[in-house]
Amino acid sequence: MEFNAIKNIYFIGIGGIGMSALARYFKKHGAEVHGYDRSESALTRALAAEGMHVHYTDDAAFIPQNVDLVVYTPAVPKEHTELNWFLDRGYPVKKRAEVLGIISRSKKCVAIAGTHGKTTTSTMTAHLLRACGVDATAFVGGISLNLGSNFVEGESDWVVVEADEYDRSFLHLHPTVAVINSIDPDHLDIYGSEAAVRESYIQFARQVQPGGVLFYKHDLDLGAVADELSGKGVRVFTFGIDSGDFCARNTRVEHGMMTFDVAVPAGFEAGNTEYEHLQMSYPGRHNVTNAVAAIAATLAAGGDGEKIRAALADFKGVKRRFEYIVRTPEVVYIDDYAHHPAELEAAIAAARLLYPARKITGIFQPHLYTRTRDFAAGFAAALDGLDECILLDIYPARELPIPGITSASIAGLMKNSNTTLTTRTELLNVLKTRKPDVLMTMGAGDIDTKIEDIKQLILHHNAS
Repeated sequence: MEFNAIKNIYFIGIGGIGMSALARYFKKHGAEVHGYDRSESALTRALAAEGMHVHYTDDAAFIPQNVDLVVYTPAVPKEHTELNWFLDRGYPVKKRAEVLGIISRSKKCVAIAGTHGKTTTSTMTAHLLRACGVDATAFVGGISLNLGSNFVEGESDWVVVEADEYDRSFLHLHPTVAVINSIDPDHLDIYGSEAAVRESYIQFARQVQPGGVLFYKHDLDLGAVADELSGKGVRVFTFGIDSGDFCARNTRVEHGMMTFDVAVPAGFEAGNTEYEHLQMSYPGRHNVTNAVAAIAATLAAGGDGEKIRAALADFKGVKRRFEYIVRTPEVVYIDDYAHHPAELEAAIAAARLLYPARKITGIFQPHLYTRTRDFAAGFAAALDGLDECILLDIYPARELPIPGITSASIAGLMKNSNTTLTTRTELLNVLKTRKPDVLMTMGAGDIDTKIEDIKQLILHHNAS
């Protein structure tokens, strides 16, 4: 299918972060964009403001005439009325990942994968490349605070994409440069086992183009596939903190900035084997690891290494990734998308690193019944790192309830007795009885719709 010939395109689940990036791509290329989403959000309002037609009722009456292509996300239920209307009538219907794969095939692709870290690393890579002289197109899984969007079109033949493992979506990609940050089990409702998750990542690695480069975190057990790829002309490197071919050293916090040096393999980048005293405002050791991966990918794609220092210092981050909502001497409010135990642990550790002497209160909204069932013990251990925890009810997304699985499943395993169970509806009433010092909201559901209300409440508390 020749995408440049598409005049009318329809998205089912247009408000998703990956779907909306594709919608913006087609809008920029002159297509009329229509779409459905289950609920209004800041992102769907932004799409409408950009001239797209968005509605929130699953009804075929909203479907326009002469649709050339339908794009959907696997998160849409199989009984969705509009999706079945198109399928029954033989319209061309493709998954989001398939469309992204087709678009990226016409360019040299940098694909960032991993259970955690892929959004930050892909956004950072896009920023570094563009600041270092490679005008890359980017489809990323969050709103870049530098770009103001999850999509930007460049003039070079490079594209940066977030390689999503959900539904094995990333297997539609055949990158020139690939990064694997982590292979922790997740989406077990799709994969069924940790071994199946791992095998999918191995297949993703095998899809790196001959002559390309694979970077993977040093502690991932990928030695066998690394040897296999090396025999096919793919260069393979590891990265990490105090370990790996690309290695961050002397990691510390200076004046609120993550500060570190990065060693580069000899001969990889002409003239540099170490970048000293790099700084970024994005906190946490996990983000130092992300930065090392982004630097490696940037150099592999031909970015000017002399510009990396200034570009990294200018990286503003990603919306809902350790995003400061309020930062005053009296109170700090941080919002984070963390929805897996390892992500919660990293976000809480970053807050503890920056605010070691302050009380940290966390509000967590679990995402999916299956994930809560599979990782309840991990969630409990991560949340025990808080001084105070407020647990909301589970955000179901695409799932029906599972008997016996609630937020109490997590609370019952926690050692922290300073834990409160409440609902999203009652959250503000609970917060009215507190005056938090450092507050964090965490989760991938609809907790973000409460951010502005929480912000106003805590500012009012501290003004009174």
